[in-house]
Amino acid sequence: MKRRIAFYTLGCKVNQYETQKLEARFRALGYEVVGEAAAADVYVVNSCTVTGMADRKSRNFLRRAKRNNPDALLALIGCYAQTDGARLAAQMPEIDLLLGTAEKDSLPARVTALLDGGAPGAAPASEARGAGAEAAAGAAENESTVDAGDGLPAGGRTRAYLKIEDGCDRFCAYCVIPYARGPVRSRPEAEILAEAQDLLAAGYKELILTGINTALYGQDAGSAQTGGLADLVRKIAALDGDFRIRLGSVEPTVIDAAHAAELAAAPKLCPHFHLSLQSGSDRILAAMGRRYRMAEYQKIVAALRRIDQDFGISTDIIVGFPGETEADFAESLRAVEETDFAYIHVFKYSKRPGTRAAAMPDQVPEQVKSERSRRLLLAGEKAAAAFRARCAGKPRQALILRPLPAGRCEAITDNGLSITLPQEAGSENTLISTIFSL
Repeated sequence: MKRRIAFYTLGCKVNQYETQKLEARFRALGYEVVGEAAAADVYVVNSCTVTGMADRKSRNFLRRAKRNNPDALLALIGCYAQTDGARLAAQMPEIDLLLGTAEKDSLPARVTALLDGGAPGAAPASEARGAGAEAAAGAAENESTVDAGDGLPAGGRTRAYLKIEDGCDRFCAYCVIPYARGPVRSRPEAEILAEAQDLLAAGYKELILTGINTALYGQDAGSAQTGGLADLVRKIAALDGDFRIRLGSVEPTVIDAAHAAELAAAPKLCPHFHLSLQSGSDRILAAMGRRYRMAEYQKIVAALRRIDQDFGISTDIIVGFPGETEADFAESLRAVEETDFAYIHVFKYSKRPGTRAAAMPDQVPEQVKSERSRRLLLAGEKAAAAFRARCAGKPRQALILRPLPAGRCEAITDNGLSITLPQEAGSENTLISTIFSL
């Protein structure tokens, strides 16, 4: 009987990419990959530690899995294991294997060895916990290279993530990710292009370029990828096939208006950028350690919408950063109301040990954060509705993702909007031209 393994993945698209890569490797070893709610011999949490809520979700899933199957092997991998390995080992003895971000690649061998009784060459649980703690202490100095990809789907056989970079060196005041993921490491261009060709040969119609800080591609010390992100996009676009390219996220801490316009003009690149704002207040942006101000952010938006007036821009905004006043929050509300974001993700500030923000005075009460989050989400919904309304009646390219009941199908436009169409609009995994309607 096949061993059964279930994955529970939190956080960014890089984590999703890496989970799918691991799933493929376990299948190659003869495992059956099952859903997170199914009975399994092994449960793996690929963790995120951006917020306290993400940490809690990781812990809760592992405890629930242990209750459901006391004999199951539990593994926690990724950013949370990287930054809090020692504490987790002490507090959660039910975890059998803790692997930080630099150790994820060893998961199939270590799990198999543990299931086989701890064969030589595998790290037993106690050693893995120690390795996680050591990795947490030295994450910023990690020099491991980015692994080659396995051609992994972002959903069905239509869209695929393509990891081009790992790590970040921006050290924003609230963020623990540079400690969890280490410095920027650009993946070799030849590997990326080879994987892109494999994905296109497998039939994928959209390649989503992703990384921890995608815009930093080629900017790491000693990188051979001197052309940067725009050059890489052009080279992928030059590959044969009917396909399009989407960027997973672009940081205004890295690009300015001219760089954004250069990127957006690349052939086959979707007119949709996820451009993280984090706050509409210049005072809070400075406290966060963000390397731009609202005027610069709006210049990027204006440059993109000169290329396409309905260029889709999505964003992240944090509410309740230490010292955020009602006036600061009003600036974030105003930014949302004036920018016509396609959608926004709202995060309540979560104190992360080891970051500068954790020690800042004037921590905002949880009740205030919750109220501001509610108000910003409402503003985001209005902005998204306004953006969809301005797109109505205009032609857009769409990729048909899957059939739906009642003779409909789900699709995503080039500028990042989810839509439904009549099934006669086209078959699954087809790029079509359509008129956007509400």
